[in-house]
Amino acid sequence: MTEAKAIWVDGQRFLAHSSSQHAIAMDGDKHTANSPMELVLIGLCGCTGYDVVSILRKKREPFTSVEVRAEAERAADPPTVYTKIHLVYRVGGPVSKKAVEDAVRLSEEKYCSVAAMLHKTAQITYAIEYAG
Repeated sequence: MTEAKAIWVDGQRFLAHSSSQHAIAMDGDKHTANSPMELVLIGLCGCTGYDVVSILRKKREPFTSVEVRAEAERAADPPTVYTKIHLVYRVGGPVSKKAVEDAVRLSEEKYCSVAAMLHKTAQITYAIEYAG
């Protein structure tokens, strides 16, 4: 079982801890840390990035870098969930384009649990860029 807690510090700032014993600050006002909704996007980028790296390693692809960026739109009325998310994958190195496309597709359709949850409210699209 995974557990998490958030402890109020001051203003709209919280210090959160999870089962892994790592801490992260959150700030609903975005003055001193990322907001909780920004952390959701960061989690999505990390989750799908992890999948892509893992799949490319298994395929023995010679990638030298992987970057995942997210741009998102939120609903106008509360709860202001994400309604559209566009991911941009930037992969460096002499990799097979088909291998990268397969890795991104597998992450999006099968492996990324964060994407699976966000698909309930958001349309997720993606693009792939290659860095020599």
